[in-house]
Amino acid sequence: MLEINADTPTIVQGITGRAGRTHTHHMRAYGTNIVGGVSPREEDVDGLPLFRDCAAAVAATRATASVAIVPPLSVLPAILEAVEAGIRTIVTLTEGMPIHDAVKAKAVVRAAGATWIGASTPGLAIPGRMKMGFLPDVSLAPGSLGVMSKSGTLSYEVCHRLVARGLGQSLWVGVGGDPVKGTRFADLLPLYAADEKTSALVIIGEIGGDEEEELAAAITEQGFAKPVYALIAGQSSREGVTMGHAGALIHGETGTVASKTKALNAAGAQVFTRIRDLVAAITPTP
Repeated sequence: MLEINADTPTIVQGITGRAGRTHTHHMRAYGTNIVGGVSPREEDVDGLPLFRDCAAAVAATRATASVAIVPPLSVLPAILEAVEAGIRTIVTLTEGMPIHDAVKAKAVVRAAGATWIGASTPGLAIPGRMKMGFLPDVSLAPGSLGVMSKSGTLSYEVCHRLVARGLGQSLWVGVGGDPVKGTRFADLLPLYAADEKTSALVIIGEIGGDEEEELAAAITEQGFAKPVYALIAGQSSREGVTMGHAGALIHGETGTVASKTKALNAAGAQVFTRIRDLVAAITPTP
């Protein structure tokens, strides 16, 4: 289960890189409790204490979460180091993590009882309080919509339009679009079900994989009672054309817009293929 709140002490792995510096600054400016960074370099980054490894960082700061901003081949080592140090929530932003590395990372994280958000995620946020990653501030606002997304770009647009209508988010998690990831839609469903601040769930999905079908089964099995609105992107995609996400693979009838729509509709969700229709259908909670 995802273990975060507005005060979660967080470290940044790869903090002295260009992206690490930039996103550390923005996360802190938003309110995230960044307590230190991990890097072999001794440089100043926003006056934060830097450590050679996660174990030293955790011992000094009692951090329980980490944002890893490292090259693709360094994501697995960063995850293993964080898990060994006792980090409970690991967010990895990097695209291009090798699949065999992701398989190993997922097994290690689960065995440790920790949570991994990624690979290739824009991060997560409790709007108005904290964010771990690079979700755009203009699309964030406190509210009662739980958001889960495969696509960062699509979710930015959807949430920006919803915010313009006065509809903010309770918790926004970008699960990423890779075929092997640490956290899938169905894994987060109990969290949103138990969250009193969440009145409805917004899913930003896409063709490929079976994550939306898996979510539909979980909604039914768990008796999830809150309204669910889902966008399934990729209706006009042509067969054989490479998509931007590595997980956008269709196998037989599984993974198509039709199969995802059928499964989610059967579970009581409203499904849309256009952003404007989704946004128009969501109404404020009285």
